[in-house]
Amino acid sequence: MLLRQFASREFLTFLVVGVVNTLFGTAIMLVLYNVFGCSYWVSSFCDYFFGSILSYFLNKHFTFHYQGTDWRSIVKFALNIVVCYLIAYSLALPLTRAALESLQLSKPVVENVAMLVGTVLFMVINYLGQKFYAFKSH
Repeated sequence: MLLRQFASREFLTFLVVGVVNTLFGTAIMLVLYNVFGCSYWVSSFCDYFFGSILSYFLNKHFTFHYQGTDWRSIVKFALNIVVCYLIAYSLALPLTRAALESLQLSKPVVENVAMLVGTVLFMVINYLGQKFYAFKSH
């Protein structure tokens, strides 16, 4: 049953939308971190703040075909994004540090890898949150 869900057209559309959002957000995040010297947290937050605005409209219309226009869907979507962000990026940095510890890489390299790991974690849990919480059909 779960495998069928991940092979559905909805999930594939979510992946395409996710690629667009990920490219958009990752560009913002890496430029802020590597060019402007913003911190790991500020850079990754901006990634998902701006990427989430794009994600809301694309997923609402193309992935989940959600017809609701009330403030509840916006609030639920925003809450989902915050929770997913905190989970993904709180786990990404310590997991990446632990995995790369023996390589003795510089802090910026580890944090760049952690931001990419966080992006993947975020995408997975965000799909579940949007499907079963933010855009859940009543």
